[in-house]
Amino acid sequence: MSRRAVLVAAASAGFLLLYVPLLILVIYSFNASRLVSVWGGWSVRWYGELLGNAQVLQAAWISVQIAVLAATIGTALGTLVGYALARFGRFRGRLLLTGMATAPIVMPEVVTGLSLLLMFIAMEQAIGWPQGRGVVTIVIAHATFCLAFVAVIVQARLADFDRSIEEAAADLGGRQPWIFLEITLPVIAPALVAGWLLAFTLSFDDLVIASFVSGPASSTLPMVVYSKVRLGVSPDINALGTIIIAVVATGVILGAWQMRRAERQRMRDVQRALAGD
Repeated sequence: MSRRAVLVAAASAGFLLLYVPLLILVIYSFNASRLVSVWGGWSVRWYGELLGNAQVLQAAWISVQIAVLAATIGTALGTLVGYALARFGRFRGRLLLTGMATAPIVMPEVVTGLSLLLMFIAMEQAIGWPQGRGVVTIVIAHATFCLAFVAVIVQARLADFDRSIEEAAADLGGRQPWIFLEITLPVIAPALVAGWLLAFTLSFDDLVIASFVSGPASSTLPMVVYSKVRLGVSPDINALGTIIIAVVATGVILGAWQMRRAERQRMRDVQRALAGD
Protein backbone atom coordinates (compact mmCIF):
# COMPACT_ATOMS: atom_id res chain seq x y z
CA MET A 1 0.00 0.00 0.00
CA SER A 2 1.36 3.40 -0.98
CA ARG A 3 2.02 6.22 1.48
CA ARG A 4 -0.74 8.30 -0.06
CA ALA A 5 -3.27 5.50 0.47
CA VAL A 6 -2.21 5.11 4.09
CA LEU A 7 -2.60 8.84 4.72
CA VAL A 8 -6.03 8.88 3.06
CA ALA A 9 -7.16 5.86 5.07
CA ALA A 10 -5.91 7.38 8.33
CA ALA A 11 -7.57 10.72 7.60
CA SER A 12 -10.83 9.00 6.64
CA ALA A 13 -10.83 6.94 9.82
CA GLY A 14 -10.22 10.06 11.89
CA PHE A 15 -13.04 12.00 10.25
CA LEU A 16 -15.40 9.04 10.60
CA LEU A 17 -14.64 8.73 14.32
CA LEU A 18 -15.21 12.47 14.70
CA TYR A 19 -18.35 13.02 12.65
CA VAL A 20 -20.26 9.72 12.67
CA PRO A 21 -21.18 10.11 16.39
CA LEU A 22 -22.41 13.64 15.64
CA LEU A 23 -24.51 12.32 12.77
CA ILE A 24 -26.01 9.63 15.02
CA LEU A 25 -26.82 12.26 17.65
CA VAL A 26 -28.60 14.41 15.04
CA ILE A 27 -30.62 11.46 13.74
CA TYR A 28 -31.68 10.29 17.19
CA SER A 29 -32.74 13.81 18.15
CA PHE A 30 -35.70 13.18 15.83
CA ASN A 31 -36.50 9.84 17.46
CA ALA A 32 -40.12 9.62 18.59
CA SER A 33 -39.32 7.01 21.23
CA ARG A 34 -38.39 8.00 24.79
CA LEU A 35 -35.78 5.23 24.80
CA VAL A 36 -32.62 6.46 23.13
CA SER A 37 -31.59 3.00 21.96
CA VAL A 38 -34.97 2.19 20.37
CA TRP A 39 -36.00 3.86 17.13
CA GLY A 40 -39.65 4.90 17.19
CA GLY A 41 -39.98 6.89 14.00
CA TRP A 42 -39.37 10.51 13.06
CA SER A 43 -40.61 13.27 15.34
CA VAL A 44 -39.72 16.79 16.52
CA ARG A 45 -41.33 16.12 19.89
CA TRP A 46 -38.11 16.50 21.89
CA TYR A 47 -37.35 19.90 20.43
CA GLY A 48 -40.66 21.13 21.79
CA GLU A 49 -39.94 19.61 25.20
CA LEU A 50 -36.47 21.16 25.16
CA LEU A 51 -37.86 24.63 24.49
CA GLY A 52 -40.24 24.11 27.40
CA ASN A 53 -37.50 23.01 29.80
CA ALA A 54 -36.92 26.05 32.02
CA GLN A 55 -33.89 24.51 33.72
CA VAL A 56 -31.99 23.97 30.48
CA LEU A 57 -32.94 27.36 29.05
CA GLN A 58 -31.87 29.17 32.22
CA ALA A 59 -28.59 27.25 32.32
CA ALA A 60 -27.96 28.08 28.65
CA TRP A 61 -28.57 31.79 29.27
CA ILE A 62 -26.25 31.76 32.29
CA SER A 63 -23.56 30.01 30.24
CA VAL A 64 -23.83 32.59 27.44
CA GLN A 65 -23.57 35.49 29.90
CA ILE A 66 -20.58 33.96 31.64
CA ALA A 67 -18.85 33.11 28.36
CA VAL A 68 -19.29 36.64 26.96
CA LEU A 69 -17.97 38.31 30.12
CA ALA A 70 -15.11 35.85 30.61
CA ALA A 71 -14.06 36.03 26.96
CA THR A 72 -14.12 39.84 26.98
CA ILE A 73 -12.11 40.14 30.20
CA GLY A 74 -9.74 37.36 29.17
CA THR A 75 -9.17 38.96 25.75
CA ALA A 76 -8.40 42.37 27.28
CA LEU A 77 -5.95 40.97 29.83
CA GLY A 78 -4.48 38.41 27.43
CA THR A 79 -3.82 41.13 24.85
CA LEU A 80 -1.84 43.14 27.39
CA VAL A 81 0.18 40.08 28.42
CA GLY A 82 0.83 39.02 24.82
CA TYR A 83 1.86 42.56 23.88
CA ALA A 84 4.26 42.78 26.81
CA LEU A 85 5.89 39.43 25.99
CA ALA A 86 6.20 40.25 22.28
CA ARG A 87 7.37 43.86 22.46
CA PHE A 88 9.19 44.55 25.72
CA GLY A 89 12.09 42.16 25.07
CA ARG A 90 14.01 41.00 28.13
CA PHE A 91 12.79 42.64 31.32
CA ARG A 92 12.90 41.76 34.98
CA GLY A 93 10.18 39.25 35.73
CA ARG A 94 9.66 38.16 32.12
CA LEU A 95 10.23 34.49 32.94
CA LEU A 96 7.81 34.71 35.86
CA LEU A 97 5.18 36.46 33.72
CA THR A 98 5.58 33.88 30.96
CA GLY A 99 5.18 31.01 33.41
CA MET A 100 2.17 32.56 35.12
CA ALA A 101 0.51 33.39 31.78
CA THR A 102 0.93 29.92 30.29
CA ALA A 103 0.45 27.83 33.44
CA PRO A 104 -3.36 27.61 33.10
CA ILE A 105 -2.90 25.96 29.70
CA VAL A 106 -0.98 22.97 31.07
CA MET A 107 -2.42 22.93 34.59
CA PRO A 108 -5.04 20.19 35.21
CA GLU A 109 -8.49 21.73 35.51
CA VAL A 110 -9.08 19.93 38.82
CA VAL A 111 -6.07 21.70 40.34
CA THR A 112 -7.13 25.05 38.88
CA GLY A 113 -10.69 24.70 40.10
CA LEU A 114 -9.69 23.60 43.60
CA SER A 115 -7.12 26.39 43.98
CA LEU A 116 -9.61 29.02 42.84
CA LEU A 117 -12.23 27.67 45.25
CA LEU A 118 -9.81 27.90 48.16
CA MET A 119 -8.85 31.43 47.08
CA PHE A 120 -12.48 32.57 46.97
CA ILE A 121 -13.14 31.08 50.41
CA ALA A 122 -10.07 32.82 51.83
CA MET A 123 -11.07 36.13 50.22
CA GLU A 124 -14.59 35.89 51.62
CA GLN A 125 -13.23 35.30 55.11
CA ALA A 126 -10.68 38.11 54.82
CA ILE A 127 -12.57 40.91 53.04
CA GLY A 128 -16.13 39.59 52.75
CA TRP A 129 -16.04 39.35 48.94
CA PRO A 130 -17.14 37.47 46.98
CA GLN A 131 -20.14 36.50 49.08
CA GLY A 132 -20.60 32.85 48.26
CA ARG A 133 -20.07 31.26 44.89
CA GLY A 134 -22.02 32.22 41.80
CA VAL A 135 -21.80 33.88 38.39
CA VAL A 136 -19.12 36.34 39.53
CA THR A 137 -16.75 33.63 40.73
CA ILE A 138 -17.27 31.60 37.56
CA VAL A 139 -16.50 34.64 35.39
CA ILE A 140 -13.30 35.34 37.34
CA ALA A 141 -12.23 31.70 37.12
CA HIS A 142 -12.95 31.42 33.40
CA ALA A 143 -11.27 34.73 32.58
CA THR A 144 -8.19 33.52 34.47
CA PHE A 145 -7.54 30.55 32.21
CA CYS A 146 -8.94 32.15 29.04
CA LEU A 147 -6.40 34.98 29.12
CA ALA A 148 -3.60 32.42 28.80
CA PHE A 149 -4.89 31.21 25.42
CA VAL A 150 -5.47 34.76 24.19
CA ALA A 151 -1.96 35.79 25.26
CA VAL A 152 -0.41 32.99 23.21
CA ILE A 153 -2.44 33.94 20.11
CA VAL A 154 -1.67 37.66 20.39
CA GLN A 155 2.03 37.04 21.06
CA ALA A 156 2.26 34.80 17.98
CA ARG A 157 0.54 37.42 15.83
CA LEU A 158 2.79 40.23 17.06
CA ALA A 159 5.88 38.11 16.41
CA ASP A 160 5.10 38.28 12.65
CA PHE A 161 4.03 41.93 12.77
CA ASP A 162 5.84 44.30 10.42
CA ARG A 163 7.03 47.00 12.82
CA SER A 164 8.05 49.28 9.94
CA ILE A 165 4.40 50.37 9.80
CA GLU A 166 4.58 51.65 13.36
CA GLU A 167 7.96 53.26 12.68
CA ALA A 168 6.50 55.06 9.65
CA ALA A 169 3.62 56.32 11.77
CA ALA A 170 6.10 57.57 14.39
CA ASP A 171 8.16 59.34 11.69
CA LEU A 172 4.99 61.11 10.55
CA GLY A 173 4.40 62.45 14.05
CA GLY A 174 2.31 59.71 15.59
CA ARG A 175 2.62 59.04 19.29
CA GLN A 176 1.54 56.28 21.63
CA PRO A 177 -1.12 55.19 22.47
CA TRP A 178 -2.56 56.43 19.17
CA ILE A 179 -0.12 54.34 17.12
CA PHE A 180 -1.29 51.24 18.95
CA LEU A 181 -4.98 52.15 18.66
CA GLU A 182 -4.93 53.25 15.02
CA ILE A 183 -2.15 51.09 13.52
CA THR A 184 -1.34 48.05 15.62
CA LEU A 185 -4.81 47.20 16.90
CA PRO A 186 -6.53 47.04 13.48
CA VAL A 187 -3.76 44.80 12.13
CA ILE A 188 -3.94 42.32 15.01
CA ALA A 189 -7.76 42.51 15.17
CA PRO A 190 -8.21 39.07 13.51
CA ALA A 191 -6.05 37.54 16.25
CA LEU A 192 -8.14 39.29 18.91
CA VAL A 193 -11.34 37.99 17.34
CA ALA A 194 -9.88 34.48 17.16
CA GLY A 195 -8.77 34.71 20.78
CA TRP A 196 -12.19 35.96 21.89
CA LEU A 197 -13.99 33.17 20.06
CA LEU A 198 -11.63 30.56 21.52
CA ALA A 199 -12.11 32.01 25.01
CA PHE A 200 -15.89 32.03 24.54
CA THR A 201 -15.86 28.39 23.48
CA LEU A 202 -13.62 27.31 26.36
CA SER A 203 -15.79 29.14 28.89
CA PHE A 204 -19.08 27.90 27.46
CA ASP A 205 -17.80 24.31 27.37
CA ASP A 206 -16.12 24.22 30.78
CA LEU A 207 -17.47 21.78 33.35
CA VAL A 208 -14.70 20.98 35.83
CA ILE A 209 -13.69 24.47 36.96
CA ALA A 210 -17.30 25.72 36.98
CA SER A 211 -18.27 22.79 39.21
CA PHE A 212 -15.79 23.98 41.85
CA VAL A 213 -16.62 27.70 41.87
CA SER A 214 -20.36 27.71 41.13
CA GLY A 215 -23.26 28.03 43.54
CA PRO A 216 -26.76 26.53 43.73
CA ALA A 217 -28.31 29.22 41.50
CA SER A 218 -25.51 29.40 38.94
CA SER A 219 -25.48 26.02 37.24
CA THR A 220 -24.09 26.30 33.72
CA LEU A 221 -25.33 24.34 30.73
CA PRO A 222 -22.51 21.71 30.84
CA MET A 223 -23.29 21.13 34.52
CA VAL A 224 -27.00 20.62 33.83
CA VAL A 225 -26.30 18.33 30.87
CA TYR A 226 -23.83 16.28 32.90
CA SER A 227 -26.32 15.88 35.75
CA LYS A 228 -29.02 14.75 33.31
CA VAL A 229 -26.71 12.33 31.48
CA ARG A 230 -25.73 10.65 34.75
CA LEU A 231 -29.37 9.58 35.12
CA GLY A 232 -29.46 8.29 31.54
CA VAL A 233 -29.33 10.01 28.16
CA SER A 234 -32.70 11.53 27.30
CA PRO A 235 -33.82 12.50 23.78
CA ASP A 236 -34.06 16.20 24.67
CA ILE A 237 -30.29 16.21 25.28
CA ASN A 238 -29.86 14.93 21.71
CA ALA A 239 -32.03 17.83 20.55
CA LEU A 240 -29.89 20.27 22.51
CA GLY A 241 -26.72 18.85 20.98
CA THR A 242 -28.21 19.12 17.50
CA ILE A 243 -29.09 22.78 18.04
CA ILE A 244 -25.54 23.53 19.20
CA ILE A 245 -24.13 21.70 16.16
CA ALA A 246 -26.40 23.72 13.88
CA VAL A 247 -25.35 27.02 15.46
CA VAL A 248 -21.65 26.16 15.20
CA ALA A 249 -21.99 24.92 11.61
CA THR A 250 -23.85 28.08 10.63
CA GLY A 251 -21.14 30.24 12.17
CA VAL A 252 -18.40 28.32 10.37
CA ILE A 253 -20.19 28.59 7.02
CA LEU A 254 -20.83 32.32 7.44
CA GLY A 255 -17.23 32.89 8.50
CA ALA A 256 -15.87 30.96 5.53
CA TRP A 257 -18.19 32.85 3.18
CA GLN A 258 -17.10 36.20 4.60
CA MET A 259 -13.41 35.28 4.31
CA ARG A 260 -13.89 34.14 0.72
CA ARG A 261 -15.78 37.33 -0.09
CA ALA A 262 -13.03 39.47 1.44
CA GLU A 263 -10.37 37.56 -0.51
CA ARG A 264 -12.25 38.08 -3.77
CA GLN A 265 -12.59 41.80 -3.02
CA ARG A 266 -8.87 42.01 -2.28
CA MET A 267 -8.03 40.31 -5.57
CA ARG A 268 -10.32 42.71 -7.45
CA ASP A 269 -8.63 45.68 -5.77
CA VAL A 270 -5.20 44.32 -6.73
CA GLN A 271 -6.30 43.85 -10.35
CA ARG A 272 -7.70 47.40 -10.48
CA ALA A 273 -4.45 48.75 -9.06
CA LEU A 274 -2.39 46.83 -11.62
CA ALA A 275 -4.68 47.94 -14.44
CA GLY A 276 -4.35 51.54 -13.31
CA ASP A 277 -0.55 51.32 -13.51
